[in-house]
Amino acid sequence: MNGTGLLKGLAITFKELWKKPVTLQYPDQKETLPPRFHGSFDLSPEKCIACGLCQQACPNKVIKVGAVKDENNKRKLASYEMEMKYCLFCGLCVEACPTNALTFTQEYELAKYRIEDVKLTLFKQEASSAGEGSENA
Repeated sequence: MNGTGLLKGLAITFKELWKKPVTLQYPDQKETLPPRFHGSFDLSPEKCIACGLCQQACPNKVIKVGAVKDENNKRKLASYEMEMKYCLFCGLCVEACPTNALTFTQEYELAKYRIEDVKLTLFKQEASSAGEGSENA
């Protein structure tokens, strides 16, 4: 019969019209990510003991931890910076943190226009309360 192929094609098209769309309108709608997603990083400075284990665990040496000693001769966090252009998002730094101060976030929009903006400064202590001596962990 003539036209049966056309009718079959229109039937399939008509069925697809009523299905729920799978495409997200990206800037307006965001994908829901699994809880173990490796996105950007977040640091809780009050939990960080400036031990430097995250810095040592990083295979690309992305993390720079600055520490100062307080009046009790204990290490205190002074600065925490990451060069995100070299980061593999492997999670070894998050696993190495003994106090769970470093965690992953759900943020995945990490593209920057300039290469200088890729540096992620998670903590920077003010110069007035930095203490006397500074050391790197």
